[in-house]
Amino acid sequence: MSKFFYTGAGAVVAFEEKRAWIMGVVAAVAYAVYLALVLGRSGGGVPLTEVPYITPLLWTVGGAIAAAILLNIAVAVAKPGEADVKDQRDKEIGLLGEHAGQSFLAIGGVAALILSMAGADRFWISNALYLGFVLSAVLGSAVKLAAYRQGFQQW
Repeated sequence: MSKFFYTGAGAVVAFEEKRAWIMGVVAAVAYAVYLALVLGRSGGGVPLTEVPYITPLLWTVGGAIAAAILLNIAVAVAKPGEADVKDQRDKEIGLLGEHAGQSFLAIGGVAALILSMAGADRFWISNALYLGFVLSAVLGSAVKLAAYRQGFQQW
């Protein structure tokens, strides 16, 4: 039997690890939906810069935020005693994941700044920022999950 989701009897998954799964999956799914909507609208040969992208972007970001909140609430309600438990290891893993994820926030911001200075269309600037946020969430979650699964170096 696979231990990928720690399904064995008596297995314990930290609440913060569950939150990392939620954040990573929700961010990736929301971005995939956004891409499908925008690329689907450009299927008739319409240039991407002319595709209406603002409404799908706002809806997918809002939907991702709402989904993450609802899923976190559902996980907390399922095991209410775990939601408030956060030990030193959880805090250190959280910091490690956040620091790793912040690199893509900076990269997305710099890319948007460069695109803006180069006179690029707002479509590309907005998408550079959105991709930076998504990659930040996914990388941060992946680092946290790796730390929970394989351990991490404490400095």
